[in-house]
Amino acid sequence: MTEAPALRPAAGRGPGLERCHGSRLSVEDGALVLRARGRTRRVPVGDGGVARAVFVDAAMDAAVDAGRDEPGRPGAWGEVRLQDRDGAQVARIPLGEWLPEAPALPERAVQGEQLLERTGVAGLLKAAGVPLHIARDRTGPRAGSGKGGVSLGPGPAFPLWYWCVRGVAGTLWFSAFTVVVFSDTVPAWLVLLLALTALCGPVARLALRAWTRLRAGRRRVTVLERVAPSPAAGTGATARFLRDTELRVQDRDLVLRDLGGQEYWFARSGPHAVKRLVKVLDGAGLPVGAELRGPGEQVRAVFPWDLWFGGADGAGGWSRLCGASGLAVSERRLSGRRTWPKGPVLGTGLLPRTGRDARRMARFPGTAAGVSSTAVMAFGNLFSVVQGVRVADTAPGPAAVAVAAGALGLVLQAVPYAVHELRGRLVLDRPAAERTTNEEARR
Repeated sequence: MTEAPALRPAAGRGPGLERCHGSRLSVEDGALVLRARGRTRRVPVGDGGVARAVFVDAAMDAAVDAGRDEPGRPGAWGEVRLQDRDGAQVARIPLGEWLPEAPALPERAVQGEQLLERTGVAGLLKAAGVPLHIARDRTGPRAGSGKGGVSLGPGPAFPLWYWCVRGVAGTLWFSAFTVVVFSDTVPAWLVLLLALTALCGPVARLALRAWTRLRAGRRRVTVLERVAPSPAAGTGATARFLRDTELRVQDRDLVLRDLGGQEYWFARSGPHAVKRLVKVLDGAGLPVGAELRGPGEQVRAVFPWDLWFGGADGAGGWSRLCGASGLAVSERRLSGRRTWPKGPVLGTGLLPRTGRDARRMARFPGTAAGVSSTAVMAFGNLFSVVQGVRVADTAPGPAAVAVAAGALGLVLQAVPYAVHELRGRLVLDRPAAERTTNEEARR
């Protein structure tokens, strides 16, 4: 009997690992059930619920939609719209959020039926008894309006409390900043409010780091085997690469972890599970890599042989991976001058070209604002120091607190960054000695 599929989220790192461990979309007792960040949402199937599904492929009319951003528009990977018998939208499944390797691929690198198979949505809807249609025109009558219904996504990478703290503090800071900039006289209490709300940003980020580490220590997964890379000499492997990169064979998943801490979870059961390991040989019969294949022989990930299995422990690692995963193992030989791998695929960029790229990849994840968020926080704390000095004569107490809060905020941002950069430059992003074992690097 084939096991019903449970969808795995797109790869994440830092606080986003919470989704990889806990967010699943499955079929239970005649309903689509979403579990994400401690909450459960059920969408009934059949009468009064989902009667049909329509796959709206974003690639079909990408050129038409260039520069447009209208309500209900699917994401770059497309979406499946779940409708009732009258055609009203009940829910929607954003496909890119349920494709484990999506962060490592160009947008729309996988399309159509292949995308439905890889994510597991095709098997999920089949198990639920929901007929699936493909809309050639997302504005057509079959696709519906695209409005309404709940989103059956794995949830945000950052926890709700973090967004609440940043949102409230940011609103108060901006309000105080506006008054301070456009007023001739500034009350001391307003300067104090400005400084304390500016400090909330760096403090919340450090709290998020601690929260992430604490949650990671509490997770319990059954690991059957860990396979660390055993690179051949001359591959450019670094201590960071040997320490952080690994393949984990778990009871229900096969997990690839890169040196940035990002984890790609692939199901080991269900119609969308990974099926096969293929050892790829060149024309002379020498191994060049291995492929992890899923439904329809789609290549889900590749493992360059010199980087993973070319060293002294490589043969043992390959044997352990084959044995613990329980996957079918085969070989294929490249013909002529064919390059490998063909096309974009997860696994080709696991070893960054430079130490700078590695440090950027391994940095604690930020919000969508990226560097802009850090710049705004730094400006806010620096502005607190300036305003504290400004009111020092009339309100020495609040001024001292404002200056101290501003300086502390700058320190809380600068120190983690400096430690990350120095440790990477001096230790982690240097070439690993040939005699260095994976165990030594991990310690």
